[in-house]
Amino acid sequence: MPTEESGHDLRHHGDAEVRDDGSALVDLAVNVRADTPPVWLREHIAKSLTGLAAYPDGRDARAAVAARHGVPVERVLLTAGAAEAFVLLARALKVRRPVVVHPQFTEPEAALRDAGHTVDRVLLREADGFRLDPAAVPEDADLVVIGNPTNPTSVLHPAGAVAQLAWPGRTLVVDEAFMDAVPGEREALAGRTDVPGLVVLRSLTKTWGLAGLRIGYVLAAPETVAELERAQPLWPVSTPALAAARACVAPRALAEAAHAAHRIAADRAHLVTGLASFAERGVRVVSPAEGPFVLVRVPGAAEVRQRLRDLGFAVRRGDTFPGLDEEWIRVAVRDRATTNHFLHALASAVPRPPTHPTR
Repeated sequence: MPTEESGHDLRHHGDAEVRDDGSALVDLAVNVRADTPPVWLREHIAKSLTGLAAYPDGRDARAAVAARHGVPVERVLLTAGAAEAFVLLARALKVRRPVVVHPQFTEPEAALRDAGHTVDRVLLREADGFRLDPAAVPEDADLVVIGNPTNPTSVLHPAGAVAQLAWPGRTLVVDEAFMDAVPGEREALAGRTDVPGLVVLRSLTKTWGLAGLRIGYVLAAPETVAELERAQPLWPVSTPALAAARACVAPRALAEAAHAAHRIAADRAHLVTGLASFAERGVRVVSPAEGPFVLVRVPGAAEVRQRLRDLGFAVRRGDTFPGLDEEWIRVAVRDRATTNHFLHALASAVPRPPTHPTR
């Protein structure tokens, strides 16, 4: 249920759509690689299991991530998924006025509220294509959180516009969990050391299908990393997750991720084209979409979601995101065959506009 403070169910995530009675549905609700990790990555992780008797040692993985982004190891913190980083930021940093730019992933705001903070929101507008206006963020905000590309809108904000949010005395948190799904990672701020107060969060669970392993990292100034590290429990990242981190930032993996980003872009274009055919039924796609998902306005979305479930498909409800209402759904990008089956089901789920007899 929505919390009294927030007015939205900040704890609702896409995986809720495919639990229990939804486990047999085609999953278009979760923005994680649909198939299992590639064989070479599974084998690499499996080899690490022989070392489980020893406590995890994250030094090599930390160095590998630092090398991948061309920064010193002191600027890297490994975390149990990007979600842990939100909790660390909320608990460790001394913040007076945190602002979250919505619509976006709700866990940052939930973590801030859980840590006792009063959170202000900047709501981007559908009329503006949910694009960022840096001037809309209050000047006295000392913590600003934004996603890029943003979940659920799939909007990719220009790096220059995001960097304009950096102010002296302010921490700017940019969630780049889906940036490796963008060809060339254009507009990325990861690895930048010239933006004051910048904290970039990355996840390795999306592209590589590792949501169950929990691995991500923070890129920030050494003093910020040290502050967050003090708030972590001992050995927060498991040995298999550390093995995955090393593997996923190696040259072979980066090349595979780059190839996957282009494939995702092509599959997304196919999905968007198919959704456009429902325009006469009131269906609208937020465009241009740049992430591995699209945000769609659908009249009577709650009923459409239920009809889709009856037809074997799970999509993500949108009304739990601040700035959206019950007419929104988020749809994950999948291969063309899956998308075609989904579009066929959508044709049955979305009502046709009433026809008026001619005289």
